[in-house]
This record gives sequence, structure tokens and C-alpha cells, in this order.
Amino acid sequence: MKVETTKIEGLLILHPNVFGDDRGWFMESFNQQRFEQVLTELNLPIPTFVQDNHSLSQKGVLRGLHFQKVPYAQGKLVRVVQGKAWDVAVDIRPDSKTYGQSVGVELSAENKIMFWIPEGFAHGFIALDDNTQFLYKTTNYYNRDSEGSILWNDPTLAIDWPLAEVDDVLVSDKDFKAKLFSEFD
Repeated sequence: MKVETTKIEGLLILHPNVFGDDRGWFMESFNQQRFEQVLTELNLPIPTFVQDNHSLSQKGVLRGLHFQKVPYAQGKLVRVVQGKAWDVAVDIRPDSKTYGQSVGVELSAENKIMFWIPEGFAHGFIALDDNTQFLYKTTNYYNRDSEGSILWNDPTLAIDWPLAEVDDVLVSDKDFKAKLFSEFD
């Protein structure tokens, strides 16, 4: 596995080793021991995963920017197993030197890239293909009373979503009514 650090400490882009031939391909999608080794080498905390989630989205569906408040904050290891998505993490750690900054990465069934997003980030994605299937492992259980969201197109955040790749952006009512980053606490 090749590990790519990002401009924001703790956010990692993981490129798994894929072995293929004319029959198809094989990859190890998760290995706890290797994941812990990578985090240890980078002096990052080692999470425990407690829940796996799977979503299906049509092209143009935008989900996010979601987070869970402490004590239910979640780290997420995310990947796309069918289709393609642009995935974004926004640093919402108030004492962070990168507070309010974001990192985006294309995740697809083709590139097999995974994105590690630790606790303290808002997360969202836009599906760039129909029938995009998104998998994520979380470090905490979902808690409805602890959920929060920040407006995906907040001008303060200036996230560079690849909107030219979709005809329409489809956002839930809840995400449409999300708070601005300036209203976030």
C-alpha cells in the first residue's frame, strides 16, 4: 500500500496494491495490522472501527458536509466500489492550524483509492457516475442527536467541487438547510 499525506495533518490517501492479470484483479481492501503500522510511522492515533456503511447515489447527488459532535465524533475510512465520486474532508478542529481548510480526492472503482478521515472533520461527496456505491468504516456509532452539517457550497470554504462533471446537483432538504461555516461551533 502506498500512503500519500495531504496538506492537512491526519488526512491520508491510501493506494492499495492491486494484483491483476487477464482473469481479473485482487487487492487487500483493509488490513488492520498494516493500517496501524502506517499510522504509527506517521505518529497518528490508531482508531478502532465499529461500523461499516454502504450507500448508493446517482450522478449529481451531493451528500454532506456531515460530522458528528463529541463524544460521538467519527473517523472514516472511505472508498468507492462502483462508479466515481469526488470526496471532501474539511478540518473543523478549532485549535488546528488548518481549521476551515479542505482536501478533495477522486475515489472510484477504477482507481481503488481509499481516504482516511480522522475525527474532527466534516465530510461530503458528490457522485460523478450513476449507481456510485460508497463504503465507509467508522470509528464510532451513528448518533442522530450528535449529527451536524455545514453547507456544502459555503463561499468561505471555497471547496472546488467538480460541478462541470454533473448536469444537476441533487441535495437533500437537510443538507440544503445546513449551517454556514461561520455559524459552526
